[in-house]
Amino acid sequence: MTVWQLILHLFNFVLPALAMALLMPWAGRWVMGVGGRRRQHMLWHFLVGVGVLTLGLVLQGNDGTMATYAALVLAAATLEWVLLRAWTQRNNS
Repeated sequence: MTVWQLILHLFNFVLPALAMALLMPWAGRWVMGVGGRRRQHMLWHFLVGVGVLTLGLVLQGNDGTMATYAALVLAAATLEWVLLRAWTQRNNS
């Protein structure tokens, strides 16, 4: 494996976490109606996402399984809920 292939392989490994990191703060604002520090949230989402993908790789022996992607989505949604402190918001309906 050449260095270029290694770089591409690692980029493709973290790409789902990067996509979730870029989209979740915007989705959280849209769903919850609350803004936050988007850059800081993106960083947290990226770190947690890479951790979930790495854990899925270690536990299952290969990357890209649907269980790992489902865990990534659940972890990202839960993290956004925690970062926005959604449990403290009142429902005005």
